[in-house]
Amino acid sequence: MSIALYRIDDRLIHGQVVLGWGQPLDAGFIVLVDDAVAASEWERELYAMGVPPGMEVHFLATAECPAALERFRADPRPGILLTADVATMRALCEQGAVSAVNVGGIHHRADRTQRLRYVFLSPDEERSLREIAARGIPVTAQDVPSARPVPIDELVVTATAP
Repeated sequence: MSIALYRIDDRLIHGQVVLGWGQPLDAGFIVLVDDAVAASEWERELYAMGVPPGMEVHFLATAECPAALERFRADPRPGILLTADVATMRALCEQGAVSAVNVGGIHHRADRTQRLRYVFLSPDEERSLREIAARGIPVTAQDVPSARPVPIDELVVTATAP
């Protein structure tokens, strides 16, 4: 089945990803791509505790992801690829590893502007998402599967008051 969802979510593995997306997709595995988490045994163990029995989690550094994805694409089960930030997802897109981007939760920070209830973006992050889309990779924001996917053009022009 391959990777069914390529998601940016700064909380990484949590209930909305595991239950909200994992159950409807019948996900058998999660590929968490984050350099800091991949390098930290403690963080890997912590995130692995958030994955239910029967679902595997794999931790990769950004540089090793494209080569490793061939193995996950050959897996008959659907999977989820997660990054914590736009920059990591952009790097994977530039390496040809991603077919579509789901912007999940990107939360408030001083340099970010609220775009949706669950998405705050800096000007650099907006630029990066537009560059991903310019590569022909669909970019939408969607917190849960039942919500309407918000296309990139709506995401970066519709600001709401914080």
